[in-house]
Amino acid sequence: MNTAAGRTDRILIAIIAGIAVLVVISLAVVFSRGQPEALDESTPPGVVQQYSTAVIGSDTATANSYLTEAARSSCSGYRESGPLPSRVVLISSTERDNTAVVKVSLVTSSPGGPFGPSEYEAEDRFSLVKVEGKWMIDQAPYQLMSCSGTSPRP
Repeated sequence: MNTAAGRTDRILIAIIAGIAVLVVISLAVVFSRGQPEALDESTPPGVVQQYSTAVIGSDTATANSYLTEAARSSCSGYRESGPLPSRVVLISSTERDNTAVVKVSLVTSSPGGPFGPSEYEAEDRFSLVKVEGKWMIDQAPYQLMSCSGTSPRP
């Protein structure tokens, strides 16, 4: 009977060791992901990525450099409200000669609630036009509008 008990203990130890190895591998994968790959700024998705990063980082000057004059002028009277998205995920991109549409998923997180943190996800799109050979954002989702002269978000 001692032999059976010893064998059971070794099997249990092997199972626990296997689980521990899987946990360590999972943690290594999660923590090694780092920042998303930077897209080519000469493409519509790259422009949207740079613009979104600037808006989320409260860098209004950089964000505005990606907007057309029409997009910047549409900010008159605009007042920011609500939280910024915590993530912007590329869904698709459609490019024509001088126009492009980049569809994104905007993920907004909020820390409170009776069940802990929550997330809200919404799909939206950016409209881009080519101005002097360079892609510029002509229309952005309202959650990511960057307007100079408005108060920074908390």
